[in-house]
Amino acid sequence: MPKKLLFAVLFSLAFAAVPGGHAFAQAQPNAPKPTAPTTSPAAPTALAVPTGLAAPAASSGNIVDEIIARVDDSIITSADFEKAKQSEQNELEQQFPGNWQAKWDERQKDTMRGLIDRELLLEKGRELGVTGETETIKRLNQMRIQMGLKSMDDLEEEAKKQGVSYDELKEQIRTGAVAEQVIGQEVGSKVAASIKNEDVQEFYEKHQKDLEGPEEVGLSEIMISIAAPAANLDNKDNPTASTPPGDDPAKLAEAELKAKGLWEQLQKGAKFEDVAKKSSDGSTAAEGGTLGVFKRGELSKELEDKTFSLKAGEYTSVIRTKQGFIILKVNMHRAAGVPPVKDVENQIKEALYSQKLEPAARVYLTKLRDEAYIDIKPGYVDSGASPNAANKPVMIAANGPASSNSSGQPKKKKKKFLVF
Repeated sequence: MPKKLLFAVLFSLAFAAVPGGHAFAQAQPNAPKPTAPTTSPAAPTALAVPTGLAAPAASSGNIVDEIIARVDDSIITSADFEKAKQSEQNELEQQFPGNWQAKWDERQKDTMRGLIDRELLLEKGRELGVTGETETIKRLNQMRIQMGLKSMDDLEEEAKKQGVSYDELKEQIRTGAVAEQVIGQEVGSKVAASIKNEDVQEFYEKHQKDLEGPEEVGLSEIMISIAAPAANLDNKDNPTASTPPGDDPAKLAEAELKAKGLWEQLQKGAKFEDVAKKSSDGSTAAEGGTLGVFKRGELSKELEDKTFSLKAGEYTSVIRTKQGFIILKVNMHRAAGVPPVKDVENQIKEALYSQKLEPAARVYLTKLRDEAYIDIKPGYVDSGASPNAANKPVMIAANGPASSNSSGQPKKKKKKFLVF
């Protein structure tokens, strides 16, 4: 995937929950699957301004940035609002290039809701000690790997070339991470615990047709490269082709020796994922070599013959490919037809989790709204407003006299705000 598109897509997916607030989980029982292993994608050539950092549309007049909402100590400005709108438009254009406008007409009413959700979740994150720093570093590194960049400095340089503020990029990633972690901790854990075996069985019985499918395998890779990245290993490639012209025999022998050494480590009990993370040259190394799920006909003939003959947990010997040498592990091998419920239990739980999480999260965010001071300028609407919104809390001066609760401890002082 070109760097231009990849950056935008990764950035968009990183913030599905914030600021748009339109989705809290993406797990589906029949999610789209990749069509072939991508061992070393060709180096991308361009980088676009990622979703969420695009400049607002030009205006004929002077734009005055003004406060349009207050959420406890935080403010939301007109610039924040316009940037959020532009971000969601960009995301829809990427996902639905043919009919994004129709979807935007429906989604734009939730822009203020998403911004308020963001501030509420960030505030809750501070209360819970959730910083998102570790996840931010992890996601930036995933971007770097998938874009084929050697270092984080290279990622920062690519952002600068396109006029993207790297600091703002990191902050938006951190914001998304905090929001997801708060929802996961406060809501997701309860949702997961609520899914019973009876729910799984009921889903299984009602979705037999949806669960039916062809024979397929889930694969992971350990790739040792010998040359510049070549074409993907789809069914048009010959993975057992003779050594491509220009390959250095010494490097070829060195790569083969390394691959066989890694295979021997696996034979002695090393975990495939650990070896992939440490030693694989493939773009999937950071994810433990995970490639995806493949049906018959989606792999080259040799790879299909070698992998479809294995059971889950088994792996191939070292295979010569155009890119170098590869070892493939079968993570899952599903027979054609409707699989046994035990084989799709986790998949069904993910689907049920996805179904339950968003409404549960909305209930949670409504509760946070009830506990917060929220004031919105006339003309802007929070589509997630609490039914108790009319009972706006009475504000007292922060330096006013503090009263005490029944235990004798001072009550938490209300915050003082200027109203519109």
